[in-house]
Amino acid sequence: MRGKNKILNMEKMSLAQFISQTREKMGLSQTGLAHKANVPVEMIERIESAQELFLPSTIRQRLAKALRLSLIDIKKHEKHFDESHKSLDDAIESIRLCILDGIYEGLKCPVCGNSLVAHIEEMYDLEDNLIKHPKARCSKCPFQVK
Repeated sequence: MRGKNKILNMEKMSLAQFISQTREKMGLSQTGLAHKANVPVEMIERIESAQELFLPSTIRQRLAKALRLSLIDIKKHEKHFDESHKSLDDAIESIRLCILDGIYEGLKCPVCGNSLVAHIEEMYDLEDNLIKHPKARCSKCPFQVK
């Protein structure tokens, strides 16, 4: 039963924890892993400090090879956001209305609760009418208001 609990705990780990623990088990420093994976040490630092929650495929492939893992082992610890999630529709509409009302500060991501970076994109249609599109992105996860 202890082995099963250990596997369940590893599956619940964040990407930062997973990479850090795997690196340490192999006896590598952050610099050593960066060298072995041929990625900048700053990227390893950002991953292990949870600033990177999902990885470009090339970085994921290099880390998997360097840490002797499968791509799936790394991918299952990354954060992903399913935009088809219907319960977020109301929150997204509320965020759009706030942005259009000029409220940019204090907006929180409905997925992870971190701050949103918001702005209005202004465009003109074919008849030269100004159209305002509210835009926002989370500072920590892949959530976006497009």
